[in-house]
Amino acid sequence: MYVNPRAPGPEAGPGAEPETTPTPTPTSAPATVRDLFSLEGRVVLVTGGSSGLGVSLALGCAEAGAAVVLVARTAERLSAVAARLAARGHRCLGVPADVVDPDACQGAVDRAVAELGRVDVLLNNAGVATAYPATREDPAEFRRVVDVNLNGAYWMAQACGRVMPSGSSIVNVSSVLGITTAGLPQAAYSASKAALFGLTRDLAQQWGPRKGIRVNALVPGFFATERTAGEPDRLAGSERLLLGRRGRPEELAATVVWLVSGAGAYVTGQAIVVDGGFSIT
Repeated sequence: MYVNPRAPGPEAGPGAEPETTPTPTPTSAPATVRDLFSLEGRVVLVTGGSSGLGVSLALGCAEAGAAVVLVARTAERLSAVAARLAARGHRCLGVPADVVDPDACQGAVDRAVAELGRVDVLLNNAGVATAYPATREDPAEFRRVVDVNLNGAYWMAQACGRVMPSGSSIVNVSSVLGITTAGLPQAAYSASKAALFGLTRDLAQQWGPRKGIRVNALVPGFFATERTAGEPDRLAGSERLLLGRRGRPEELAATVVWLVSGAGAYVTGQAIVVDGGFSIT
């Protein structure tokens, strides 16, 4: 579902991988800090964009001025979220695709370029989780988690990296469980989220000098979403939340806007932790 199209800027051909020279660092900053945080004229692609934090991240980027491409497996849910953003006056495109399929990732990016002219930001947010004791976890289930959380992020980064202009940004959404534990048996999830740090650093060193693309990891703690609404506080390790509460989705969205906008233009190869102090207790 595409709502209110407007191609913001020059087109990059689908499937092409232009060799770009990084844009020189400006000698003077924009007039105001507000200018630095603007995403006006940018196109942001969000995987896992039909539910949970993906919706909040998409909305935050849209409120900062970006056109948004929502990618997820379920067309009906994508249409509902796209309609919700459109009702608020935002430009959005819903593209059904499964990130475990490299061809589907390329197809989603090609469609975004064809209909919106470009892709400037990728938020690799799609993910799944399990909680099985290590001696009883089914090998197929372990592989499924890694396939979505790690491999899917790589396939989508590949597809976007082929068409992104210099000055673009990729954010791999990891988890606080990639750097600490929370008392649940989540080997597959924790391992896949920790692996995103290595992927982030490598892509940052490959694409920063050659393409001018920044790559960072976001490390959320426990946030209030529709999926976690029924979970008891003990699962969020409430005694470890130094600020005394779960995070609000808009707080994570604001961090993302900073990271992918001009305000974060000198940040790459980093893991940005937003967890209310959970990981230091």
